[in-house]
Amino acid sequence: MPSLSSPRSSWVAFVAWGLLLSTAPGCRDSPQSTSDAGVPVDSGTPDAGDPDAGTPPWDGTYTVLEERGDGTGDPGVLSRCALLPQMGESPAGGCFDPSIFDMSACDSSTLANIQKDGIYQVRLREEHALEDGGVEGSYYTVTMGLRSDGGPSTFYYRPITVDERGSDSFLVGHTIPVRDGGVTFTLAGCEAPSNRYFTGCFVRCTNGKVTERATADAHRMVWGEGEQESSGGLELVSETYVAQGTPVDIYVAKNHAYVVSALTYLRPGKAGGLSIYDVTDRRHPVLRKVISLPDDQLWNSVWTKGDALYVASQDTGIVVYDITNPADPQLVRRVPSSAPLAVHTVLVDGDRLYGMGLWPANNTLVFDVSKPLEPQLLQRLSFPLVDTYDAPHDAFAYQGRLYISHQKSGLHVVDVENPNDMKLLGTYAYPNATAHHNAVGTFAGRTIAFEGGENHGAHLRVLDVTDPAHIVKIGAFQLRPTVSIHNILLVGTRLYITWYQEGVRVLDVANPTKPRQVAHFNTHRETDPERTDDAFEGAIGIRVPGDGYVYVVDTSRGLLILNELPRDTQAGASSRQPR
Repeated sequence: MPSLSSPRSSWVAFVAWGLLLSTAPGCRDSPQSTSDAGVPVDSGTPDAGDPDAGTPPWDGTYTVLEERGDGTGDPGVLSRCALLPQMGESPAGGCFDPSIFDMSACDSSTLANIQKDGIYQVRLREEHALEDGGVEGSYYTVTMGLRSDGGPSTFYYRPITVDERGSDSFLVGHTIPVRDGGVTFTLAGCEAPSNRYFTGCFVRCTNGKVTERATADAHRMVWGEGEQESSGGLELVSETYVAQGTPVDIYVAKNHAYVVSALTYLRPGKAGGLSIYDVTDRRHPVLRKVISLPDDQLWNSVWTKGDALYVASQDTGIVVYDITNPADPQLVRRVPSSAPLAVHTVLVDGDRLYGMGLWPANNTLVFDVSKPLEPQLLQRLSFPLVDTYDAPHDAFAYQGRLYISHQKSGLHVVDVENPNDMKLLGTYAYPNATAHHNAVGTFAGRTIAFEGGENHGAHLRVLDVTDPAHIVKIGAFQLRPTVSIHNILLVGTRLYITWYQEGVRVLDVANPTKPRQVAHFNTHRETDPERTDDAFEGAIGIRVPGDGYVYVVDTSRGLLILNELPRDTQAGASSRQPR
C-alpha cells in the first residue's frame, strides 16, 4: 500500500538521484503523458482513443509472454578476437599494447570500413567464470564518438588519448588517473562487415592489472539498413533550431508551441528555460519570447490547462505561468510553496495536476487545478524505494487510475478517484527496470498499457492491466539493442514513439499483441550541429494534438513539425481525435 502523507510531512533524502540527473539529459527529458498535446482551445484532458479501439481485428485473446527485462541475459560472444592476459595479470607492454589481443581469427582487412567520423553505441560482453568451469556473460553499453576534424574523439565517456587507426587496425583508449596509478580503457577492432558495425575486444586495467575482459560490438548511430529519411507519410514541414540549453519537451496550445530546454553538459554554458513559438503558420514558426530564470535551469516537462502553463523544474518544483497572452507568458508562482522540490514531469487530467517528484522525496504530487492558475496541493503519493535511484519518472491518467512509470520499481497502477483514499492496485516490475513512460487505452474490452523504459536497449512492452493485481505481458516491439525509447503517445490505434537515435516511430497497435511499424521519421544525423555520442541524443519530446501535425523535439535539431499520417494510411485507426 502506498504511503500517503500531508503536504507538511517530512521528505526522504533523495540526493543521489538528483545529482545523477543534473548531468545526464536522458533522465531529465520531457516525458509526455498523454495523447492530448493541446489544440488551440486546449482542455488538457488525456484521451487514449475510442472507448474500445481494438475490435476488429483483435478479439482480446493472447499468450502471456516471458518477461526478460531490459538489457539482461547473455548475448553470447560478440567477436572472434580474444584478450590474452587473464584477470589480475599485468601485461608487460601495458594495456594499450595491441599484442595483448589475439586477432588471428579476425579479418582485419575489413577494419578499413570503419569511418573516420561516426557515433557508436558499443556493447561490452563480460565473461564470468562459473564453479563448474564454464563461462557465462552479461553485457552493458557505452558510447563512442570518432572525429577527424580536430575535435576530441571519445570512448567510454572520456576523450580518447590513444588512437591507432589504420586500414587494417583499430585501437582506441584512455586513462583515468587515480591515486595509485590509473584506470585504462582499451577497445581493439576485430572485423567491420560494413561501415555501420564492427566487432572487437575490450580490456579495463586498474593500476596495470586486468580487471575486466570483454568482447564487443559497435553499432553506428546512422539510419537503419536501407531506410530513407521517412516513410508512411511523415514529412518534414519545418525545422527550427532552439538556442536554449538542450531542448527536451514540447506542448502545443493556442497556436503556440512551448519548448522546454534544460541546462546540460551537452550544451555547456547554454541556459535552460522556455522558448515560445507562434505556429499559426506551421511552415514558418516565429519565435515570440525566450524565458530563462537564473535560479531555475533544469526544466524538463510542460503542460497547459486553459490560461495556465505548468513547467516541471528539478530546481524549484512546478513553475506556473499565465498564458492569457500565449506569446507572452507571465510568471505567477511556484508550487509547492513549502520547499524546493525536484519535479521531473507534469501531467494534467481534467481538474487534476500531477507532478512526478524525484527528490528530496519520491513523491507524486496531486493538485486541484479547478482554478488553473491556483494549484492546490491535495496529496503526496509515495512508495517504498527499490534503491536510491528509484522515483516516479512520468505518469498517465486513464479512467480514474494513474499509471506511474516508477523507474527501478516498474509500473505502478493507483486508484486516484478519491484524493483522500488513493490505493495502489498493482505493480508490474521487471529485471533491470528503468520505467520511464507509458500510455493506456481500451482494446477488445481490455485495458492495455504500452510501457517503455529509458536505458540502452529499453524496448516497448505491451501489458494487459485490466486486473492491476495480475498484470501480464502480451506483446513487445524492439529496434536496435543499444538504443532507448523515450516518449510514447497513443492516438486511436496509433502509437507514436520518440526513440532517440531511431527518430520517430509510429506503430499500428490495433492488435496490441503484434505492434507493427507503419511510419517513421529519422531525426538523428551524425553531422547535426552540437550532436554528441551521448546515449540520450535524438528524438525526445512529441505531441500529436489532432491539428494535422506532429510536433517533435530533437536534442540537436530543435523543433520539428511533421505532417500527421494521412488518414487513408491509418488502417484500423480510430477516427476520433484527441480532445
